[in-house]
Amino acid sequence: MANTAQARKRAIQNQNRRLHNDSLHSRMRTYVKHVLRTVRDGNQEQARSALHTAESIIDKTASKGVIHRNAAARTKSRLSARVKAMGQQASA
Repeated sequence: MANTAQARKRAIQNQNRRLHNDSLHSRMRTYVKHVLRTVRDGNQEQARSALHTAESIIDKTASKGVIHRNAAARTKSRLSARVKAMGQQASA
């Protein structure tokens, strides 16, 4: 347990920051799930729209330091590959 006033304050700040970061991370995962759901349903226009929104949210999450920028890039790459594969399946 924190013994000084400074340590107590830091403990409270860390807890608040953790809760805030958890909510940002959860929001990002939700938007990723929206993309995956639209890909699974087979609606390419909705998938592209959801991907565009998810990419923005992923970038914001990475810029705040909640996730690493390479993790953000990897996630966006995998999502865009799935959406792109949808288009190739539809044309084939």
